Amino acid sequence: MHLKSSLDFLVSAGKIGKINPKLIERLLLPDRKIEVNFPVKLNHKEEIFTGYRVQWNNLLGPYKGGVRYHIKANEDEVSNLAFLMVIKNAVVNIPFGGGKGGVQFNPQHYSAKEIENITRNFVRALAQNIGPQIDIPAPDVNTNSQIIDWMADEYQKITGDKTRAVVTGKSIENGGSWGRISATGRGGREVLLQAYKKYFNKLASQITVAIQGFGNVGSQLARLLDQSGFKVIALAEAQGGIWHSDGLDIDRTLQATIQKEILKKTCFCKGEQCHLTKCRFVGPKNILSQDVDILAPAALENQITKENVHQIKAKLILEMANGAITPEAEKILLKKGKIIIPDVLANSGGVVVSYFEWLQNLKNKHWEKALVYKKLNKIMRIAYKNVDEMAKKYKTDLRTASYIVALKNLEKKP
Repeated sequence: MHLKSSLDFLVSAGKIGKINPKLIERLLLPDRKIEVNFPVKLNHKEEIFTGYRVQWNNLLGPYKGGVRYHIKANEDEVSNLAFLMVIKNAVVNIPFGGGKGGVQFNPQHYSAKEIENITRNFVRALAQNIGPQIDIPAPDVNTNSQIIDWMADEYQKITGDKTRAVVTGKSIENGGSWGRISATGRGGREVLLQAYKKYFNKLASQITVAIQGFGNVGSQLARLLDQSGFKVIALAEAQGGIWHSDGLDIDRTLQATIQKEILKKTCFCKGEQCHLTKCRFVGPKNILSQDVDILAPAALENQITKENVHQIKAKLILEMANGAITPEAEKILLKKGKIIIPDVLANSGGVVVSYFEWLQNLKNKHWEKALVYKKLNKIMRIAYKNVDEMAKKYKTDLRTASYIVALKNLEKKP
């Protein structure tokens, strides 16, 4: 979904939910767009990098959102994601506004030391515009806890402020929170646990699932759904994937991929007789058309489009990747009676645990993993309940209902 589509959707949801037009007007424009061009010395030469930080709105609290390193990171993409963070944080009702950042380069073409230099120079360029009560970056595409640790360290060097709450997604030893790695998948699982009984008249063990994407989000979601008894029968990543009608052994699959095995070369099925049936190879795109009950796109944006939407057989789509379904495709899916749990609800578990990390840093505490999970699950259950009730009240779909919940939470702020 591009920025214009997101803002059009905002206006539409605002009308359905009878939201104060002044709030909608305020949300149509960002508070601030920051573009920085900064030089970095690499191998005895100097390169100029372009970075962005869009601070969309801080009605609920400090701006909050990830930083991505990607060759296609640009102002429009980062702006749209910053706006969506406003909605996402407001859906789960945590005290953050929405922001997003990015640096335009392909990290695969640079060494770890070079990426560290790029990261530290980006932080220097942004230092006056971030802080624990101003704007709190986090990991996103191609960024991880190591990069976030570098950001925290550089911010402390520049400002002399030793607080760890300036960024979230840090390593545990540098003030990160337990549960952050599985947070997005765990939040998605909790939402699905609340929803599936309403839409399926069968046990979890009879419900089949296909997941597109086997990075952090997809792999954790697969593991957690498997633990909850769902039958994960298909997995795919960029190089392709695997399908088995008896269900896949997720733990063994995970172990193989951790050891650098390509997903499509693994085939671990479940059940005593499962070896009697062969695994089937599935491509990264045709996994979307598998005959399953639940489809979870957890890879990239724009995966379900008007070109392939008629191939979708799943009854329920759990949108774990931001913008995995285009607006045109969504209209067709809804007309067909498909259930869509939208990204702003489905994948918000990550930012909820980021909030927990920020809180722990401010209070100089360190919560046990069980407490993090308990608090996360509670917030996700409440968020789903609020969205479900709003969908009933306004006789609308779950994405529109999510926006209305978010807007009503924003409306409560003076």
